[in-house]
Amino acid sequence: MERIGVIGGSGLYQLEGIAHRQEIEVNTPFGSASGKFILAELEGREIVFLPRHGKFHQIPPSAINYRANMYGMKKLGVGWVISISACGSLKEELRPLDFVVPTQFLDRTNHGRENTFFDEGIVAHLSFAHPVCEELAEVVYAQAKEIHREVHYGGTYVNIEGPQFSTLAESNLYRSWGMDIIGMTNMVEARLAREAEICYATLAAITDYDCWRQTTDEVTVDMVIENLQKNVANARAILKKALLKIDPQRTCGCKDALKYAVVTNASGISQEVKDRLDIFIGKYIK
Repeated sequence: MERIGVIGGSGLYQLEGIAHRQEIEVNTPFGSASGKFILAELEGREIVFLPRHGKFHQIPPSAINYRANMYGMKKLGVGWVISISACGSLKEELRPLDFVVPTQFLDRTNHGRENTFFDEGIVAHLSFAHPVCEELAEVVYAQAKEIHREVHYGGTYVNIEGPQFSTLAESNLYRSWGMDIIGMTNMVEARLAREAEICYATLAAITDYDCWRQTTDEVTVDMVIENLQKNVANARAILKKALLKIDPQRTCGCKDALKYAVVTNASGISQEVKDRLDIFIGKYIK
């Protein structure tokens, strides 16, 4: 049975209430992950947890080794990843302390982050019109609604570079585009999860109104962390319910996302590349 991965964001650095078994350091061709992967168990379901910013939140969004993180999840047999993330709201009705399960992403980074496994010696083009596994997202949303009244399904998460928050001009621009929430990490994770044929969904905890809402105080780290901590208990409760509701058998397209994606002729792919990416392409290219 495939394992379920959980990537913890700001404020969620460990899984309380779930039996921890061991910590594993995973070697990857892409360098070191954000830390050791924690293997845990919940009523017979095996969980793999990783804090994306490191155990002590020492890694900024732009410096996270997203490829190593997702490679490690794949190597440990993960079929689903639930991302817990802090975010700002770009709409009045999406209030601080609400949760959002977005279904779309918009990339506004400077592309300084490595966002593909297929960047050298091989080319793959995957379908990404629907970047979230909607089957997984619906499970997360349904369980969140049972725990917390203010949960919103759908909408777009705009991924900025960070680590600074938005300027007022940027915040107003994103609002004019109809964006819903704003964060600094999930876009690359979603891309890499799809390449790794891992189902991916986000549970985003709103901490603030970004800076567009002039009737509120300026966004500060203290405000963000204070609001996030208020929702950490809810996030953990939602996770525990969602983890048990995930169907052990995947039927979505995520599990075969690479099947027709590699466009490089197999004879033109070096053995080094085949070995490096075997965990992804081994079942398609020998």
